[in-house]
Amino acid sequence: MSGLYRQWVLARRPSGLPRLDDFRLIEAELPAIGHGQVLIRHEVLGLAPAARLRMSDGRSYRAPMALGEVVYGQACGVVVRSRNDHFTEGDAVYSVSGGWQTHSVSDGTGLARIDTEIAPPRVWLGALGTSGQTAYTGLLHIGHAEAGETVVVSAASGGVGSMVGQIAKIKGCRVVGIAGGEPKCRHVVEDLGFDACVDYRANDSAQKLKAACGQGVDVYFENVGGEVRDEVWPLMNNAGRVVVCGLIAEYNDAQKPGPGWFQILARRLNVRGFIMSDYVHLRDEFVRDMSGWYAAGRIHVREDVSVGLEQVVPAFIGMLEGRNFGKTIVLL
Repeated sequence: MSGLYRQWVLARRPSGLPRLDDFRLIEAELPAIGHGQVLIRHEVLGLAPAARLRMSDGRSYRAPMALGEVVYGQACGVVVRSRNDHFTEGDAVYSVSGGWQTHSVSDGTGLARIDTEIAPPRVWLGALGTSGQTAYTGLLHIGHAEAGETVVVSAASGGVGSMVGQIAKIKGCRVVGIAGGEPKCRHVVEDLGFDACVDYRANDSAQKLKAACGQGVDVYFENVGGEVRDEVWPLMNNAGRVVVCGLIAEYNDAQKPGPGWFQILARRLNVRGFIMSDYVHLRDEFVRDMSGWYAAGRIHVREDVSVGLEQVVPAFIGMLEGRNFGKTIVLL
């Protein structure tokens, strides 16, 4: 197969919030594939805040992207050529690291078939993909949420947060969301089924959060950091669990202060960060449970959709600014 494909590469390391000129859209010849490899044509890309961490050259849980490298991201697509015994042409697949491009080559690592009879490819990037599995793993295997407990989740209308709250409700928890703006809070309660949602932009957000968590907080699922986190800490119950999934408010500003460590001591809190890639062994369990809930209509999916590869960077910047509603995806 010959022809051109397009890809977004990192042109320079962003300072603060990324800008369009931190990236470059280029064309290249479609690569030949070797033994054991497949060529995938991407149909939909999934964007995640974690990509911002890899654009910086500071120490993190993964090596930073090199300048000129294709920007990291998930993708769903179709195998158009295969020299791998486990995949055939026409297979619908999910790629953990397909990247911001129209095609990618894989040796099968981080690649999985998806069942489009269960859900369309775009859902396999969100509820049935990394976002959903991150929520499932963090809430149940790290936070150990149990029926009757109060769960608070920040960025509650986002791709991960929206799944955390819905799974927690399925498990019998009281769920309080934190989101930015009245429309998002209304969506979180009316569509996603949370018990309450607090607008962190409101002047009295701390008081409203305290009122919504009358019995204190047993599990806090952290996606934001910064001032949002600092309002939750005083409400934690003894032996509460803090699941640190993301710190989107701090990705563009390394000078944000941390929480008061005395609260960890006084309330005997269990504070634990986790990275989804450490829990790939739970994939089958997650797909079994989540696909069942999805088929039963117990999982509400909302996506923030853009169309065209040219829209990837604006969509990514908008997500970091909190303008997305649900999982941020780009249809190609």
